[in-house]
Amino acid sequence: MGHKPVPAENHSQATLSSYGVGFVRTLDPHVRIVSAVVFAVVVVSLNNLWVLLAALGCALGLMIMARMEPKKTLCRMASMDGFIIFMLLTLPFTVPGEPILTVFDYPASKQGVVQATQIGLKANAVVLAMMALAGSMDSVTFGHALHRLRMPENLVHLLLFTVRYIEVLRVEFDRLRTAMKARGFRPTNSRHTYVSYGYLVGMMLVRAMERSERILQAMKCRGFAGKISLPSDYHFHRQDFIFSIGLAVSVALLAVWEIISVGTY
Repeated sequence: MGHKPVPAENHSQATLSSYGVGFVRTLDPHVRIVSAVVFAVVVVSLNNLWVLLAALGCALGLMIMARMEPKKTLCRMASMDGFIIFMLLTLPFTVPGEPILTVFDYPASKQGVVQATQIGLKANAVVLAMMALAGSMDSVTFGHALHRLRMPENLVHLLLFTVRYIEVLRVEFDRLRTAMKARGFRPTNSRHTYVSYGYLVGMMLVRAMERSERILQAMKCRGFAGKISLPSDYHFHRQDFIFSIGLAVSVALLAVWEIISVGTY
């Protein structure tokens, strides 16, 4: 029996399965995207640690409203933190300032610790809010919303194709790796292993090009002329207005708190 590839839509559904049918899922996609961008812009401009903790609390509130599974959410947040953990750990030793401790004769400054904490809080608050507001949308809905927000049409098309075929290429990669293992390939620290992986990457590129040609011909046969119709049936409702007002008030309070803290400092 041959190996049957899993459609990319299944991966999208599996990703969305970590979100319950919460209040956020009922909002208009345009409201969710604009809210995520506004929240991110305001949060990255904050510096007071208490205000940043409050912003992280707001992001946690959005997570609750989106009914995101805590375990899967924490795993995704941990994978994001893994990219910046090295920077956060080295900042206290590279930023000049008042030393508070010494590790192997390297002084760690108070200013460096504060800056690392600020970056960590900002990153986690923004990513968590993005996951709650925009991450719970499928790629087609996200693309339609961007199109209605007057994003460049070519950029929207590129986004839709990229999201769709990343999973297709992943499935193709898994098939090639399975075929290599079936032929007795075992990765080791040897020239043969590196050459085999080189062949694997080359085969992936060849198959990707062949697939793109087949898809282009199929789209032309269906009347594709360089433009994809992106209809949208979403409308602004009462819950969208209530959510927009609530988020605007929360963001305004964070900004006012930050201004007051700067003035008193």
